[in-house]
Amino acid sequence: MYRLTSILLALLMVAGWCVSCRSEPVHETIYQVATIDALKKGVYDGPTVVGDLKKRGDFGLGTVNGLDGEVVALDGQFYQVTADGKVHVLPDTAETPFAVVTFFDAEKQESLNGAKNLQDLEKLLDKVLPGNAAFYAVRIEGTFSQMKVRSVPRQKKPYVPLAKALEEQTVFSLKDVKGTMVGFRYPQNMNEVNVPGYHFHFVSEDKQSGGHVLDCSAENLLLKWDGCSDLWLTIPTGK
Repeated sequence: MYRLTSILLALLMVAGWCVSCRSEPVHETIYQVATIDALKKGVYDGPTVVGDLKKRGDFGLGTVNGLDGEVVALDGQFYQVTADGKVHVLPDTAETPFAVVTFFDAEKQESLNGAKNLQDLEKLLDKVLPGNAAFYAVRIEGTFSQMKVRSVPRQKKPYVPLAKALEEQTVFSLKDVKGTMVGFRYPQNMNEVNVPGYHFHFVSEDKQSGGHVLDCSAENLLLKWDGCSDLWLTIPTGK
């Protein structure tokens, strides 16, 4: 069972970070289900459902119980990319062990040019994004000359750690695909809470392909970002 905590982690308290614990969701706030550290250790089941996530955000990423594929939330719709590469609309009853969502309100948009790979794209983002927010929700639209994504098959109990589960991942190389990258930038000192730096999922415009972004390249892209100052964290209880 999960509970909404007012304390992020003792680690974060030392680092000076805190979690808002308001009774209602607000904009400029990230809502996160569980920690990346828990997911890495094989915590693949959670009681939070997509219907509840929609109350807290219309943009984000995550996975489904059992580590069943990759989730992309875009414009209020939640998609699941399964290990066969197919994209499915998730019902409100679908459960997740890990997710990150926010209500995306673009503060500004800017063109990005000449991203030869994902590392190159992240360097471009670092030059553009201002440093006045703790977290950033990042939306990147355009036609990608190359998009390398992955998805993971549903795991069976007893669950293995994430690194072991990823040995079964399916990788897809997409060419000249139009779509949207959905992601977040977290501070580097939050590596046990979420992926430090950038974490992106992708869904094509025709909703026929997508997954966790491993690499990409594009000449002309449209960047939109939303700075977020607060983080709500729902953490697992028990083991």
